Amino acid sequence: MFPSFLPANVQQLTEPESIEFASQIQRVDILTSLISPAIPTSYIRQGKGGIPIVFLHGFDSSIFEFRRTIPIIAVEREVWAIDLLGFGFTERLPDCPFSSVSIGTHLQAFWQTQIQQPMILVGVSMGGAAAIEFTLNYPEAVHQLVLIDSAGFTQPPAMGKFLIQPLGNLATKFLSNPNVRKSVSEKAYFDRSFVTADAQLCAALHLQMPRWSEALIAFTRSGGYGSVVVRGATGNRLSQIQQETLILWGKQDRILGIEAAEKFRQNLPNARLQWIDNCGHVPHLEMAQITAQSILDL
Repeated sequence: MFPSFLPANVQQLTEPESIEFASQIQRVDILTSLISPAIPTSYIRQGKGGIPIVFLHGFDSSIFEFRRTIPIIAVEREVWAIDLLGFGFTERLPDCPFSSVSIGTHLQAFWQTQIQQPMILVGVSMGGAAAIEFTLNYPEAVHQLVLIDSAGFTQPPAMGKFLIQPLGNLATKFLSNPNVRKSVSEKAYFDRSFVTADAQLCAALHLQMPRWSEALIAFTRSGGYGSVVVRGATGNRLSQIQQETLILWGKQDRILGIEAAEKFRQNLPNARLQWIDNCGHVPHLEMAQITAQSILDL
């Protein structure tokens, strides 16, 4: 019923939307310039028609973030979600670099071989930073941009400098603690009733993948995205993005706050900001219908 590359405890999922979503996850081998073997890359694809809509997940997460939003969009449009290099259920091959640069290289290779046409690129949290960086580097691949409670104005995590051996393993062990992850989930939602046992399992399944800890340490030590997507050597890079951009932001975001939403609107030349009330950091999970419809209305 479930793909063999998913961890065995996927069998413990209980909510129908989670079970159905997990059963549709696929893998494809992607050749890149990063490493000689192809990288088995996990993704989901549903629906058909129109400009493809492609979702990028947040930090230490996976495509399971989109289990509530993608089925709504797929009724009308072709929609994808991709596990970024070093995250989710994409294989973490030995000797592969894990950084914002390698994520962009891998994503471009996936787009070039699988999607092959300009897309509506949707990035949430860290995935928003990845989407911005990708749009700057490969503008021909992006028709429109959607940022959902996006990172990009934040500095690299302070704990990054501590993610070195042996403290690196201690840090990732802390991040994998179920109580810690539950606390983060409760902070991410406005309505904490969304933090069910099934939701916690969806958020933690990828932790069972081989080399999860090593890849997370390597990515964080690289500096991740931080504020590099906003200010480079030539100043504000956001002004270079000409694509129409929709900014969706939970009005009660307690993870990134709400100040960055207006900063994005002011710095992106063709941006529109839409607030989602009674919603935290994850509108695509907490307000899936509103989020999906806002994207479909582009």
